[in-house]
Amino acid sequence: MSKQNLQSVKVFSPATVANVACGFDVIGLALDAPGDEMELRISATPGVKITAIEGAKLPLEATQNVAGVALIAMLQEYGQPDLGIEVSIKKNIQPGSGIGSSAASAAGAVVGANKLLNDHFSPEALVRFAMEGERLASGTPHADNVAPAIIGGFTLVRSYQPLDIVRLHTPDDLWVTVIHPQIEVKTSDAREILKQKILLKDAIRQWGNVGALVAGLYQEDYNLISRSLEDVIVEPIRSILIPAFHDLKIRCKEAGALGGGISGSGPSVFMLSKGESNARSVADMMEKIYAPLGVDYKIYVSRISTSGVRVI
Repeated sequence: MSKQNLQSVKVFSPATVANVACGFDVIGLALDAPGDEMELRISATPGVKITAIEGAKLPLEATQNVAGVALIAMLQEYGQPDLGIEVSIKKNIQPGSGIGSSAASAAGAVVGANKLLNDHFSPEALVRFAMEGERLASGTPHADNVAPAIIGGFTLVRSYQPLDIVRLHTPDDLWVTVIHPQIEVKTSDAREILKQKILLKDAIRQWGNVGALVAGLYQEDYNLISRSLEDVIVEPIRSILIPAFHDLKIRCKEAGALGGGISGSGPSVFMLSKGESNARSVADMMEKIYAPLGVDYKIYVSRISTSGVRVI
């Protein structure tokens, strides 16, 4: 089957960590695992149809589903009203987990559809369409999950008006450990508790950390990365929603983590480490902290995915 005549495609769409401590709404990274699996196919019926969702109770109605909304935005711009796309979704990322569940659906949908359209759209255009899914999910069309999911690695949203996404360097030896407590924190709720005004001294400290984190990634300076993983604006407020958060941060660093914080709006907590052995030691520490709490949880140890959504 030639590329021009591709009728169906399967993709893996990765989980993502957004905010990355100091980078609220602007820095994100893609994981190698877990991720959603999606199949898209050209349909004789115009428009977008979601045929099946496995693994989560989510709307099949395209206008009420993040993947559907992203695809509708994409097809409107493509400008062929007779074109139809069907999509089925296997959710391996639990909604409300804080590791980009809605972003994975939206990003996977537009990347997969773009393959069916012979790569008609640029990655930045795909980010723009996927953001419409995020608008449906959280009320805000933020890009710090969908950008790394689509582009891979670390990404920085330099601007939203106009949209300007920068792909950052990803050190080969940087690993991520994520613990997902099985409680739900909705992004919309987590946004509501945030302050609308911040002190200038806090903003200055945060800007310094964002700049230093970017420099640390390019220089592969793990000590600088470690010092930069500090959030003085959002984390102090949101951390109250997450069991044993401060214990996790302190003891995971003692176990070898460079540092970390809340993944997205929570409840997942991420830690960055240099090397797989440190990342697995951090996972063991997370297990020790959470095992006595009586809260179900999942732990993931992953490289950073430099490819983002990929065809499988």
